Amino acid sequence: MDQVSGIKEKGNIALQEGKIEEAIQHYTEAIALDSCNHVLFSNRSAAYAKAGKYEQALEDAEETVNLNPEWVRGYSRKGSALAYLGKYDESIEAYNAGLKLEPDNAQLKSALASVKAQKASAATNIPADFFTKLPNFQDPKVYDALDSLMKDKNILKNLKDMMGTHGDGGEEPMDTDPPQPPKSQTPKQDPPKPQKKEEDNLPPEKREALNEKELGNEAYKKKSFEEALAHYNRAIELEPTEIIYQLNVAAVYFEQKEYEKCISQCEKAIEVGRENRADFKLIAKAFTRIGHAYKKMENWKQAKVYYEKSMSEHRTPEIKTLLSDVDKIIKEEERRAYIDPEKAEEEKELGNQRYKDGDYPTAIKHYTEAIKRNPDDPKYYSNRAACYMKLAAFDLGLKDCDKCLEIDPKFIKGWIRKGKILQGMQQQGKALNAYQKALEVDPNNKEALAAYRTCAVSFSSNPEEVRKRAMSDPEVQSILSDPTMRLILDQMQSDPRALRDHLKNPNIAAKLQKLLETGLIAIY
Repeated sequence: MDQVSGIKEKGNIALQEGKIEEAIQHYTEAIALDSCNHVLFSNRSAAYAKAGKYEQALEDAEETVNLNPEWVRGYSRKGSALAYLGKYDESIEAYNAGLKLEPDNAQLKSALASVKAQKASAATNIPADFFTKLPNFQDPKVYDALDSLMKDKNILKNLKDMMGTHGDGGEEPMDTDPPQPPKSQTPKQDPPKPQKKEEDNLPPEKREALNEKELGNEAYKKKSFEEALAHYNRAIELEPTEIIYQLNVAAVYFEQKEYEKCISQCEKAIEVGRENRADFKLIAKAFTRIGHAYKKMENWKQAKVYYEKSMSEHRTPEIKTLLSDVDKIIKEEERRAYIDPEKAEEEKELGNQRYKDGDYPTAIKHYTEAIKRNPDDPKYYSNRAACYMKLAAFDLGLKDCDKCLEIDPKFIKGWIRKGKILQGMQQQGKALNAYQKALEVDPNNKEALAAYRTCAVSFSSNPEEVRKRAMSDPEVQSILSDPTMRLILDQMQSDPRALRDHLKNPNIAAKLQKLLETGLIAIY
């Protein structure tokens, strides 16, 4: 963004000095770097208009409006370019669009009146200044009435006679905001007297310093960093109170990966800037560059400090994003630095002891510390889930079980503990599913088998209630009405071993799982 701003400023200076082609070149270069910047297109439109390239001026003006439809200057540029091209109705429409956004904009009102005068002049060959001198010519009602009168040939002839014009020449139409008529139509004028450049009024040392800076910039673009340094340092010698030259030197050090030198130079720039009341944005820029240097050195905490200092001088979305990114890196590094498996085991043993003593809240604290010390070990989550279950905090316990099984889906203790928590939440069908998952991991696990059988018996202790609850579920009704599923269920009764083959089909397995969860079937 700094690079784009610098190039745009060069274009502005060139335009002010009458170096039109140079200005166009600078704006084009800036647009290549930032093609969404409506101001760049607006400036280039103005430059094209001054160069008499009205088609290009119109294209840039239209792009300006497309990029930022709320920016009034874009409509001014568009109206001006259209007026040059003799498209008066479209020009009037563009100025009116701008006035809808800013009804009191004096520049747009004046330009609109001028274009209307040009339109009337083009139709009548009556000098445009005649119309602009009419009282209330800018009033739309007056203009519309005059436009109607101009269509009457007799009135038009009498008016021409009064003005002494008969359609055989007349004067050229007036200019519009702020362009000049096409070169082919512009009357010959004396060449303008050359204006003094702003630098011409500066003391010799400051003029020379500016020249050295420009030479340094050219070398910097070519990556001739030593040459750039020589020019920037010479500029500092000539004008030691200018913070920009100090920052330019720091930029070179940064490109050379001399980050310590860059930091030192920025600190000096800040000191010079403070002493000479430099713009706070430049002070912020110095702090930002220090932050960038520390970031390159992976000194994240110092980078954060200096980004925060930059924000205190001048808040920008870019620095806010950088600050957020660095803060995330710092937190992640702190998390990793805290990991210690040995200390995690120590905390787990303390938690186990507290669990045996029935001090579940304290046990939770030790298991939580163990998780922080080693967050990838599933058993710490499982142990903490057991504490939550004892405290009837089933939702927290279930969350820990899910995390435990996310880390290790074959952690059988996690499935058993999840099943018990689900039973505590009166979700028997889901509990059966959890126990079944445990048995898939280890079909001979005694704890899982016992839990599954107990849950199944409890779930089916009132078969009629189970059947009613299940049959009220539309999904269950659909499964039982499927002839294929009824055949499979019959086969399971006569040959339980057939179940293994049917479970290989994901669609059938899902339907059987649904019947298991509702308690309509059980597998022992």
